Order: sequence, then structure tokens, then C-alpha cells
Amino acid sequence: MCRVNPTNVVAFLTVLLFWFSSFQLTCSAREGKQWRESVAGGSHRQLEAARQHIGSSTAATTSAATSTATFNVLDYGAKGDGHTDDTKAFEATWAGACKVEASTVMVPSGSVFLVGPVSFSGPNCQPNIAFQLDGKIIAPTSSSAWGSGLLQWIEFTKLNGITIKGKGTIDGQGSVWWNDSPTFDPTAEQDPTTNETISAELKGKMPGTKPTALRFYGSNGVTVTGITIQNSPQTHLKFDDCTNVLVSDFVASSPGDSPNTDGIHLQNSQDVVISAATLACGDDCVSIQTGCSNVNIHNVKCGPGHGISIGGLGKDNTKACVSNITVRDVTIQNTLTGVRIKTWQGGSGAVKQVTFSNVQVSEVETPIMIDQFYCDKSNCKNQSSAVEVSGINYVNIRGTYTVQPVHFACSDSIPCSGVSLSTIELKPVQESHHLDGPFCWEAYGELETTTEPPISCLETEKPLKAGTQSNSESC
Repeated sequence: MCRVNPTNVVAFLTVLLFWFSSFQLTCSAREGKQWRESVAGGSHRQLEAARQHIGSSTAATTSAATSTATFNVLDYGAKGDGHTDDTKAFEATWAGACKVEASTVMVPSGSVFLVGPVSFSGPNCQPNIAFQLDGKIIAPTSSSAWGSGLLQWIEFTKLNGITIKGKGTIDGQGSVWWNDSPTFDPTAEQDPTTNETISAELKGKMPGTKPTALRFYGSNGVTVTGITIQNSPQTHLKFDDCTNVLVSDFVASSPGDSPNTDGIHLQNSQDVVISAATLACGDDCVSIQTGCSNVNIHNVKCGPGHGISIGGLGKDNTKACVSNITVRDVTIQNTLTGVRIKTWQGGSGAVKQVTFSNVQVSEVETPIMIDQFYCDKSNCKNQSSAVEVSGINYVNIRGTYTVQPVHFACSDSIPCSGVSLSTIELKPVQESHHLDGPFCWEAYGELETTTEPPISCLETEKPLKAGTQSNSESC
């Protein structure tokens, strides 16, 4: 019978155990490498775990991880059921994303998020944050959510590189603001998403101050693309004191009789491009206010609404400066005006170097307008000072009007100058109806081509009146 030496057995087991331990260590190392590579595309919690596990990883690995960090509002407590207040969850999500350069805040599709007034603020946030909006955000319709009244609902402030993108919707549920009475017909106000009536939520009259739906303030490198803002209590999308702004594939949608619901509002902002936008609202499709320059608007559909406007400028004797504005390749339908410049009496400053070209109008009351006597109340005081309007070019403006083709009402003391018209072809909607012809007052410039109808009231250029100083020098 063969006997086994105990010493040999122990030695064999020791070797086997050593080999197995080495194999396990090697596999663990390989798994760790794969895990580090995959975590870069994971959630916020995975990213933090990876940082703790890896420790002193290389700069390249850290850059790859931060550039794809995604912060989903559902991971921070948002319910997305259209009933629960998700404001705090959105604030917590932003607080996490704010710390990571090129991070993404995810608002997923298939959910409806009830969010109250909220501000996503810098300036201590990292740059190039994206807000991926694929779901729907709705505003509260209870007066208690708004206190005594706020100027904006959703706000992004003092950021460097901020992008709002996606196929989602921001719904201001503005009908509760547009009507004086808080009582509505439940059948008319039924919300198919939440299956509740707005009037059932409403308790008490809404504040007199109506909020802008989405506002950007003091930011550089702002992009808004793909999203829809609808039923805003007031302005849909506003940029104030921003630079390098890009808006594309954007939709603003509210009824034509909803008050003061501008589509896009620009103020004190420079280097702005707005393209491929569809704007239907109850006020100006695009409103360009003081402090704006280098604005390019093209391939935009406007209507219903009040048209594309510069102003009103100079209200309450203020100074206003607007320059280098281009509006081209746009269609305007069923609006109060087409392309308009409006200023208040008593203001100062200047509007200059403006071009409106390739504008197609349809059933527009007054397609071309300069109004230096603008007044949105019953009575305005006559004043001699005015915002100077000069260097305004109209090229290839065609279509139909319902009231008057051209209206130039310029200041007696500082007339409009350098007004140029080329290839203007405007016809009344119904040829058989007698409508007003072109109107000009203190408007000077040149007809580059014949126009339809003839705009014979435009006077040839003349110098400023004696003793009058150009306001454009002050801008």
C-alpha cells in the first residue's frame, strides 16, 4: 500500500494557493481597469465612487470623467408626476452639476415636473454646463407659489457657457395670469397630462406682476436649442446683459390674444444669433431693447403676434442705444406689424445700422413701421427730444397688408435719416377694398428701386436742422 508523505501534501497545497491568489489579483486588476473606463459615462454617484476608488488617477482620466458627468433630477428626489413640487430636487441637482465642468443636468422624457420659481446661479459654477430638457416642466397655478409677484419663473444667472437643449417643453400655464378672474371653466382648462383642472388648483387671485418663463442674466456663451416654451405668463424667453447668444430650433407658443407674451426679448445683450425659430404669441415675436448690438435674426416664422420690433426705446426720458441689427429671410403672418422701430418721445440715444431683408408678410396690418411717437397708454406728453433713427435699410419686403403698407412717423426735432427702400412689393389682402396708402412724416432717405405701392412721401436726404446735435454720438 502506497503511503503519502504529509510534507509533500502541504508543499503542494501551498503552491496551489499561491498560484490561485496570483490569478485572482490579476483578474481583479483587469476588472478594476474596465470599471474605471466604464464609470466615466455613469451617474453622479458612480463618478464620486470612482474618484474615491481610483484616488490619484491621471489628468486625462479625470477630464474624461467630468466631461460626461450626468445629474438626473430623478436621482435627487424629483417625482415627475405633475403633482409633487419638484423645485428642491431641481435645486439639489443643479448644486451637484454646478461643481463639475461640462456636466449635464438631465430632465428625462416621459415625466412632468411641477417646478416653482427657481434660480440656477453662478458665478462660482464650473463652465459649459448643459441642461438636457426632454421631459416637461410646468409652473404652479396657485397664487401662494408666487408671493407678491416675481419677474421670472426659471432663471439662469452669471454663467459661462450654459446650454439648454432637448425636445422638452416648459409650460407656464399662463391662462391663470391672463384672465382677471381666478375662476375658469373646468372643461376648458382641463390638463390632459395631470388630469386635473387648473381652476381646481387656483386659490386666490394671481399677483399683478407676471413672470417671464425663462430668463438668462449676466451670462456668456448661452445656447438654447430644440425646446418649446408655451403659455408663458409674460415673455417666453429673455436675455438680459448676455453675450454670445445662440437660439435655434426654438418654439414659443401662446394665443394671439395673450397679453405681453413676447416670444424672445433681448436687452443689453450683444452678439446674438436667432435662427430656425417659430414664434407665436400675443406681443412682439422678437423684441430688441436698449443696449443690444450685433444681432442677427434669420429663418424665423412669426405670427400671430406684433411682429419683429426694435423698442420701445427711450421711455421715461431714458437713453437708448441699438446698432448693427440684421433681420433676414423671415416670414410674418397675421400680426399687428411686420418689421417695426418704436421709440418714446423724450428719450435720447440712437438706433442705427439696421437691415430688414427678404421678409415675406401675409395679412399683416402694417408691414413696415417707424414710430417715434410710440405710446402704450391713453395719453402721452409731447416732448421735443427723441431717440435718433438712422441708417435703416428695407430690402425685398413682399406680401399682403390689411391696414397700411408703410408708416414712417418721425420726430420733428430729430427726423429719421438714411432710410433706404429697395424691392418693396406690398398689396392689400383684398384688392377691391380701399386702404390707406404709405404715410411719412419727417422721414428722409432714398428709394433704390420703384416700389408697390409708390412711396412718394419719403423725402430726399437733408442735413439736421440748425442747432440740432446728433444723438448717435452719445452711444
